Amino acid sequence: MKKKRAVIGRECVACGCCMEVCPKSAISIYRGSYARINEELCIGCGLCAKECPAAVISIEGY
Repeated sequence: MKKKRAVIGRECVACGCCMEVCPKSAISIYRGSYARINEELCIGCGLCAKECPAAVISIEGY
């Protein structure tokens, strides 16, 4: 089974909505300009993708 993880597109506006709903605190806002995923903490649950108002987060398997 492939592990899932969140991937954030370049169109991220750093609103922080994804960061607030992440159950593992795997998302942070980098330099106030975009969100970053800590791949070691991300469990691929998809909550961030559902919450993103810009729809720039996807869940991928690898």
